[in-house]
Amino acid sequence: MSRNSNRANGDIVRDFLSVADLLEDPRLARLYAYLARDDETTVQDVIDDLDFAQGTAYSYVNRLVDAGIVDITDGDQPRRYAAREIDLTVTTAAADCEYTITPVLIDAVGRRETDVDIDTYIDRHGVAGLATALTYAVARERGEVTHRLMADDLDISPLAAELILQALQPVVHEHYDIEAAGASLEELDIDDDVPADDA
Repeated sequence: MSRNSNRANGDIVRDFLSVADLLEDPRLARLYAYLARDDETTVQDVIDDLDFAQGTAYSYVNRLVDAGIVDITDGDQPRRYAAREIDLTVTTAAADCEYTITPVLIDAVGRRETDVDIDTYIDRHGVAGLATALTYAVARERGEVTHRLMADDLDISPLAAELILQALQPVVHEHYDIEAAGASLEELDIDDDVPADDA
């Protein structure tokens, strides 16, 4: 967590568990990503823009405040809220992979409910796999890699690579100033006989 805090090192576990909640609940992740995009937001803005029920919006905002990842920036009514910047590096149990949890990754997880390709990718490869795919998506949008290179590197089908790259494209453009460089799905010569399990 990047915003300066007087919290003791013992609260690192609490911070990690708070971030883990975001990665487990796409609606919380979506709310955090929304709050992170704006400097300050009211619960009414959340209700209007994210189409949350009033009770859900208040409950979720309070959960994020209690978790220490959202601050109340103005206590007057209506209260205004701002997200703390998250930048947490995690190493997998096998210590073979390290990834960083940032607002960009949380935004991608938050789109799981509305994007079947992101949802499927997380089901098959986990959040660590999504973090890796996000790195490829940024590189692809910069013109540095192709879906086939990603597929070869990660040992997945070219179709699966292209689908997740396409799904992550809006996330990349939301958070990075990049001119689109990747090919569209229609422009690709993907084999029609790719097993559905690999897609």
